[in-house]
Amino acid sequence: MCCCSVDNTLVAPLHTLDHFPITANLALTPEMAHAPTRVTFRRNLCSLSPSRLSSVVSSSLPSLVQFSALDTNCATDTFCSTLTSCLDNFCPLSSRPARTTPSAPWLSDVLREHRSKLRAAERKWHKSRNSTDLSVYQSLLSSFSANVFTAKTSYYHDKINNCCDAWTLFKTFSSLLNPPPPPPPSTLTADDFAVFFTNKTRTISDQFSTLQTEDNFTTTNAHSFSSFSPLSETDVSKLILSSHPTTCPLDPIPTHLLQAISSSVIPSLTHIINSSLHSGTFPSAFKQARVSPLLKKPSLNPALLENYRPVSLLPFIAKTLERAVFNQLSMFLVQNNLLDSNQSGFKSGHSTETALLSVTEALRLARAASKSSVLILLDLSAAFDTVNHQILLSTLRKMGISGTALQWLNSYLSDRSFMVSWRGEVYKSQQLATGVPQGSVLGLLLFSIYMTSLGSVIQKHGFSYHCYADDTQLYFSFQPDDPTVVARISACLSDISSWMNDHHLQLNLSKTELLVDPANPSFHHNFSIQLGSSTITPSRTARNLGVVMDHQLSFTDHIATTARSCRFALYNIRKITPFLSEQATQLLVQALVLSRLDYCRQVTV
Repeated sequence: MCCCSVDNTLVAPLHTLDHFPITANLALTPEMAHAPTRVTFRRNLCSLSPSRLSSVVSSSLPSLVQFSALDTNCATDTFCSTLTSCLDNFCPLSSRPARTTPSAPWLSDVLREHRSKLRAAERKWHKSRNSTDLSVYQSLLSSFSANVFTAKTSYYHDKINNCCDAWTLFKTFSSLLNPPPPPPPSTLTADDFAVFFTNKTRTISDQFSTLQTEDNFTTTNAHSFSSFSPLSETDVSKLILSSHPTTCPLDPIPTHLLQAISSSVIPSLTHIINSSLHSGTFPSAFKQARVSPLLKKPSLNPALLENYRPVSLLPFIAKTLERAVFNQLSMFLVQNNLLDSNQSGFKSGHSTETALLSVTEALRLARAASKSSVLILLDLSAAFDTVNHQILLSTLRKMGISGTALQWLNSYLSDRSFMVSWRGEVYKSQQLATGVPQGSVLGLLLFSIYMTSLGSVIQKHGFSYHCYADDTQLYFSFQPDDPTVVARISACLSDISSWMNDHHLQLNLSKTELLVDPANPSFHHNFSIQLGSSTITPSRTARNLGVVMDHQLSFTDHIATTARSCRFALYNIRKITPFLSEQATQLLVQALVLSRLDYCRQVTV
C-alpha cells in the first residue's frame, strides 16, 4: 500500500465507444515487484520417427536373461530409465518461457500488419483529434474486425472438420463455448496445497482410535485366491493397446509413443509384470502420484484452498499392471459372490441410472401400497483418502485372499507418496499413510470391498440401501401412522456412525440429506433426527447422483433444471455456429443437449 495525490482529472469523450475514459495524474513512486519468469520444458516430438525410436529401444534394453537376474524394483527402474534415455537422445527437453497471454493461432502476418496500421491510425487520431483521422481509424477498425472474424471462422472450421478423435473435438468446442478459468492467485504455492491436502486427511484420521476393531463381515466362501496367474506377451499387448493413451509427467515416455513402439517393449514389460505378480511386490517407482489442484467449480473463489480438489496423475505402466490385477481379482470376487450386490460403482451393466431406478421403483411401489417412505443420502468426507490399510487387508483376508496375492495388495497400498504440481512448481514428496489411490484402476474396487460390511448394519434395522462408489442411499417404507419412524432412523444412523468410526471414515451429517415421501400429497411428516450434536431435518429436494429428487417424486425441479441447462447449451451453440459444419453442430447438440435430456430418463418418467 502507498499514498498518492490525484490531479488533472479529465473525462474524455470517445466517439467509437459509449464508455468514456477517465484520465488523471498520479503522484507516486510504485515499488515494482517483478514476478520471476515461468519456464516450461517441452520436447519436439513432431520430427520423431517411432520406428527409429523402437529400433534404438530394442538395442538398448537388457536381454530377458539379464532382466531375470534383477528384482522387480531394479528391473522397473532399468526399464524406465532406458526409455527416458532413448527419448532424450532424439528429443531432449528444451526450456522456454511460459506464455503469459493466450495465443491467437488465427492471426496471420497480414493481420498483424493490419493491426499495426490500425494502432498507428488510433494513435494519430488521439493526437490530432481530426475528423479525417477519425474516419481513417474507423475504416481500418471495421476492416480489421471483419478480417479477424473471417480468419477465426476459417481456422476453427478447418480445425473442427479435421479433428481425428472425439477428445480433440470436444476440447475445441470447450475453448469456444467456455470462458477461460479465473487466473489462480500468485500467492498460492505448491507448498500451500501439499500442506492443506495432507492436513485435511490427517485431521480426519486423527479423530479415530488407533486400536483395530474386528470387522463383523463374515463369509462362507470355501475358495481362496492366493496367487496371480502370469500374463503372456499377447495379454500385455492387449492391455497396452486397448487403453486410452493418457500421459502423466511421471511416465518415462509419452503413452502414445509407448503404444507405437509396443512391439519392442512388450517382452521386457511382460517380464516386469510377471515378476511383480510372482514376488508380491508392487514397484516402488510406481507408488508416487503427481497431484494437480483443480478448482471444483468456475464460480468458486480461486484464492481459497478448500475450493480445490486434488487430481492424482499416475504412470501409465503402473495402471497397466493394475489392470492385470483387477481382471483376476474381480473375476474371483464375482465368481464367489463376494461383492455387494447393491454396489453399482464399477460393475459392467450397472450405472447411476440403474442405481436410481432401483431406489425410485421401490419408493413408487411403497406409495402405490399407501405407505410413506424415507430416503437418506449419506455424505462422507474424503472417503477414499481415509481408508485404513490394516482394516482393508483384514477384509480381503476374510474374503479368502491370501499368499502372494495379499502380499502384492499390501505392497500396492504401502509406502505411497504424492507431489503437488502448481504453476510449474513441484513440492517435495509427501507420504500417504491411509487411503486408496484416486484415479487408479484398483482404487474403486478396493473401496467397494472396504465398504462391504456396511450393508449388514443397514439391513439389521430393516432398511434397504444402494451404493454407487462412496455415495450410499438407504430407504424404508412405513405406515403413515407408525410412531417408531424417528426412533428407527436414529438407531440406524447411530449404528452407521459407529461403523464409520470403526472403519476410520467420517460421516458428514451436515451434508447428509433426508427426504420424506408421504403416502399422499396432503399428508406431511414433520420431524427431525438428532444424532450427537447434529440435527437432520427433511429437505424438499436433494441432488442424488446428478438427479434432483423431490419429496413427492414428481421430478419437477429436475426437469426445470435440465430444461434450463439445455436452453443455455443451445444458446452457446448458436453463438459459435459460424465455426461449425452441420455434422459438428449435430454432434455438439447430441453431446450437450440430448445427453442431458437422456440422462436417467427412465427414472423421471
